[in-house]
Order: sequence, then C-alpha cells, then structure tokens
Amino acid sequence: MTIPTWKLAHGRELALGPEAIVMGILNVTPDSFSDGGAFLDAGHALRQAERLVSEGARIIDIGGESTRPGSEPVSAAEEQDRILPVFEALAGRDDVLLSVDTYRAETARLAVTAGAHIVNDVWGLQREPDIAEVAAATGAGLVIMHTGREREKLPDVIADQFAFLRQSLKIASGAGVRDEQIMLDPGFGFAKDVDENIEIMNRFGELSGLAFPLLVGTSRKRFVGAITGHEKAEDRDAGTAATSALLRMNGAAVFRVHNVAINRDSLKVADAMLATRERAG
Repeated sequence: MTIPTWKLAHGRELALGPEAIVMGILNVTPDSFSDGGAFLDAGHALRQAERLVSEGARIIDIGGESTRPGSEPVSAAEEQDRILPVFEALAGRDDVLLSVDTYRAETARLAVTAGAHIVNDVWGLQREPDIAEVAAATGAGLVIMHTGREREKLPDVIADQFAFLRQSLKIASGAGVRDEQIMLDPGFGFAKDVDENIEIMNRFGELSGLAFPLLVGTSRKRFVGAITGHEKAEDRDAGTAATSALLRMNGAAVFRVHNVAINRDSLKVADAMLATRERAG
C-alpha cells in the first residue's frame, strides 16, 4: 500500500500512514474560547509548545487571532507581533512541524519565512484568496477549512461541504498549489449547530469523495459540551477524545486539539483497531 505524503514548506513532508497525527493548538491570543490569555506572553507560549511536543504533538498550530464567535478582530500587525516571535524561536527544530492559523496572506507569508511549514486557513481561501499564492510560492502545506459563516448554506450538510470546498480547491488550483500540499477540514463548529456537527460525524466517510486527506478540529467545541453536558471548555477533553477516535475510524488523518495526551491515547486505540482490520484484509 502506498502511504500518502503531505508536502510542506522548507523541504519537509509528513507521511499520513498507519498512525494518526496530533496537531497541538497554541493560541497566542487574549480571548480564544478555551485558553485565551494563557499563552499571550511569548515565554509562556514557548513553554506550552514544549509541553505539546512532549505529550506527542507532531505539529503545533500557532494563531494570533481568536476565531470564536463574536471575538474582536485584530489588525494584521498585531496578529504578526503576537506570533512571529514564537515561530522564530521554534524554527529549525526537527522534532515538530509548525503551522500558522491565519486567513491573511501577508501573515502567512511572514510566518512561513519565520519557519512555518503549514498554512491553516479557517476561511478556506475565500477571505483572502492570495493566501493560496503564498502556499504555491513557498511549498507550504495548506489546510483548507469549510465554514458556514457569512453566507447562505445548503440544507444538506455534506452537499454544502462539497460546494464550498470545491470552490476553495478551484482557488488553490488556479494559484498553482499542488494536490500533495492540500489537507481539507470540515470545520466543526463554524456556523454549525449541534445536529449539523453530529450529522457531519455520522456521514464523515462521504468526505472521502473529495479525494484529499482530512484534518478535524472538534476540540472543546460547544457541540461536544452540549452532548456531554459540560459547560466549561476545559471539561470537554474526554468528549473530544471520543470524537477523535470515531473520526479516525472513519478516515481522518490529522487531529487539531488542546489536550494532546488524552487524544493521543484515544487515537492509539483507534489505530490499533484499524491495524487489525488491515491485517484481516
């Protein structure tokens, strides 16, 4: 069996084989829904990065603007001032890959120059399409996320995934991004209610029809709290781990999470089950 490889900036690549990949979240913001303010100081951010790596994160996703509903937007300059020192401090390490969580083309360019290997765009290239040109020019891995924000959605959740993401893929192709750079994300929680998120989980296998590897970010989302009854985001890690295992069994490759350790363990269980299936033919 040929193992697909995700091509990234700075000559790096990541095999998407029999082991799930954990991406640790590092929010360098004062107002993110789960850990806002905890890592705004660069020193605290770097210590958290070390913790994420020690617990098993293969990728660290670094963002300088909160994407929670109702959050206050920040200027590009402020976003860059928050995150670029963190990228510069972590650049060049062999034990971890770096991702920039931004929809701004200039922020993405500066972050890749500072050491980022991956660009993670929660607006799916449709807020600042020039971000696709940054990925094409630098060879960065590109995460294209689905969102329902600021537009009319189709009534069927999977049809809406296909319609939105195919438009994003046209933008990527037009800019010269290669297929092996691309990872898709169904955007759990982004203008989706509890039932819609559950339906995407139930029908997750249908997204394989897009023919790209899939990243998921259910970590501590409100729908997990609605299911488990936990109002506080930090109490939703066990529920998150359950979604990670279920989505791994249905084809997800990369998992963007706050609590690396608990998701690492749940994914090891899922990987063991998948390996048994593979051996059984």
